[in-house]
Amino acid sequence: MAVLLIEIALAVGGFGIGTGEFAIMGLLPDVAATYQVSIPMAGYVISAYALGVVVGAPVIAVLSARLPRRTLLLGLMAVFALGNILSAVAPDFWSFTVLRFITGLPHGAYFGVAALVAASMVPPTKRARAVGRVMLGLTVATLLGTPIATFMGQLLSWRAAFFLVGGIGALTVALLWYFQPRDRVMEGASVKRELGAFGRSQVWLTLGIAAVGFGGMFSVFSYIASTTTVTAGMPVTTVAIVLALFGIGMNVGNIVGSRLADLSLMGTIGGVMAFNVFVMGAFGLWAEYPAVLCLCVFLIGCGFAAGPALQTRLMDVAADAQTLAAASNHSAFNIANALGAWLGGLVITWGWGFAATGYVGAFLSLLGLGVFFVSHTLETRRGRA
Repeated sequence: MAVLLIEIALAVGGFGIGTGEFAIMGLLPDVAATYQVSIPMAGYVISAYALGVVVGAPVIAVLSARLPRRTLLLGLMAVFALGNILSAVAPDFWSFTVLRFITGLPHGAYFGVAALVAASMVPPTKRARAVGRVMLGLTVATLLGTPIATFMGQLLSWRAAFFLVGGIGALTVALLWYFQPRDRVMEGASVKRELGAFGRSQVWLTLGIAAVGFGGMFSVFSYIASTTTVTAGMPVTTVAIVLALFGIGMNVGNIVGSRLADLSLMGTIGGVMAFNVFVMGAFGLWAEYPAVLCLCVFLIGCGFAAGPALQTRLMDVAADAQTLAAASNHSAFNIANALGAWLGGLVITWGWGFAATGYVGAFLSLLGLGVFFVSHTLETRRGRA
């Protein structure tokens, strides 16, 4: 029961982070209207948050090498809660953008440390499922948190959505304070040991799969509100439904993918990358048809099946530098976020239409598959040597 309560507390934090990260995508037109900027320019706040994750995850992981995990988790979630509350009252577009960057700083380190805590409480053969249960907070956020925050933002104000996210962050602090037991710094922990993760080629290749391969998901999802209303001609009230379909897909992918990853890490990663290429391509071709758009959004969400596998893979290849590697996985995901949002906005600006984000996604997924093959080939050759 104690393990379950800790996992729930960790998952609530993931729920808050996921709601804050993805709700902005459904509210992007409202943010743009408030600050009187274009939708592609408003997309910069998504990139700013993602870059905050990219910078914050490795820096925090290294600087906090000598901190107990409980202390670190509490501090990270406190910063996240405060950042969202301040975002809700940002007076202009640039202050809002800066605050989104700051709020993104604790994101990756939180998920990385939370995954390590969860994996340490179960047998090695069940690590991916434990990681998946923590990530369930993130995937449930796309199913419930994001649509609720989007609906609240459309009904009241997008600012109300960020107050909600800040409240979830504060709740997580309370849960972790109560349920997470005090711990000690691991023996031999140091900045030098953590930095050793970046001396391993398989760490870089695994991060590369996430950084490139998942860019397609964010290319499509960053502009899904406008694709739904402009390209498919659906009412604005259906945006929350489309977001929920994406969330259902992510939950299915997380549950199925974590189980598959405990059976075959590399098989799961490679199979999901190939799956994403075809789904993204179909989205680009047929997003103008509401039924096809809805199906593709669900399947794109299912592509999250590689998430637990990549997180667990990093634990294997990072040896004794797991904190930095685990945190950096979320830097990689948010490089994908920034890259996908930027390239998606670029093709829209060029006049190719919102559906063209699917072609960007297929291309990035194909690149991710290429990085996977390099990683697999090098590992196979090393095993034969």
